[in-house]
Amino acid sequence: MDIDPLELAKDDDDDPAGAPRRKSWINPAVGVTVALLATFTGICKVKDDNIVQAMQQAQADKVDHWGFYQARNMREEVAKAELVQLRLQAAVQPAGARVSYDQAIAQYEALVKDQTVKKEELKRQAAQDQATYDALNFHDDQFDLSDALIAIAISLLAITSLTQLRWLFALSLVPAGFGILMGLSGLLGWGLHPTALVRLLS
Repeated sequence: MDIDPLELAKDDDDDPAGAPRRKSWINPAVGVTVALLATFTGICKVKDDNIVQAMQQAQADKVDHWGFYQARNMREEVAKAELVQLRLQAAVQPAGARVSYDQAIAQYEALVKDQTVKKEELKRQAAQDQATYDALNFHDDQFDLSDALIAIAISLLAITSLTQLRWLFALSLVPAGFGILMGLSGLLGWGLHPTALVRLLS
């Protein structure tokens, strides 16, 4: 008995009666959704990388400013100690010999004042660096949550493509929607920040 090649090449989309079956919309919908989510994640990734670089710079600036603060503080303490010694020595000197001591005391008093002012400025700059870091970290958390939620959505979409379950496709849109919301919050500077969830994952 000969095998008819046309029978083997019969279209799987045709039912036994010869009428074409309607193709499922799930796989095209999954493909489009995954493509859109991947594109959105890529855009968020660029912004998040820039934020991470700015965070690293703010952290380095804070360390530098606190280092300079400690150096200024040490110079101030040394100058204060020297000032005490000069005042004690000047107290036991005759009136004619106190002129040079008074000049040295004035110089050290000016040095102490100068170091105090510069030290406080460095402290203010270090505090500003920390505030900058915290503000950037706020948005970095938003992008982290967006990445996690979209990854969950893509995993559900992959299972949807295999199982062809429509309710699973609808379920995958829930984390996808929240992921997009968090990503937009990071991109547009919105104040949306689920602190409890961030603390749980940190």
